[in-house]
Amino acid sequence: MEITRHFTATTFVVYQEKTLLHKHSSLNMWLPPGGHIDRDELPHIAAIREVKEETGLKIKLVHDVPAIISDNSQEIPRPQHLLLENINPFHQHIDMIYFAKANSIEVTPGEGESQELRWFTAGDLEKDEIENDIRLLGQEAIELVNKKQITE
Repeated sequence: MEITRHFTATTFVVYQEKTLLHKHSSLNMWLPPGGHIDRDELPHIAAIREVKEETGLKIKLVHDVPAIISDNSQEIPRPQHLLLENINPFHQHIDMIYFAKANSIEVTPGEGESQELRWFTAGDLEKDEIENDIRLLGQEAIELVNKKQITE
């Protein structure tokens, strides 16, 4: 059987030592904002868009300053991690994991999006209801978000 793969962008949003997760309705899991990258969309733009749609937050991605800029090319914001995720036996996501800083703690999820959102401290992420990869990435985001260059 052939495996299909889709590119996705996920963002761990941090505000004052907490990261934001939402309860995914069909998976019944706490997950960070994210989703599929649209055709012709740059991954970091998809990350920002998904956060806006799912939380209403304006964010700034946290990443190293791009070093390569020329007439023919430019370096785009690099994800913190690149994961291959097994969604089911026939489908995988190539997930670009970004970290970001929010300008507010007030969330206003879009219509049709999960309305159950919660800010988690690093300690809160230790609870059994949080998947291991989400816990580890969330804790890393909280720790690193203020150590990187912030850009739009």
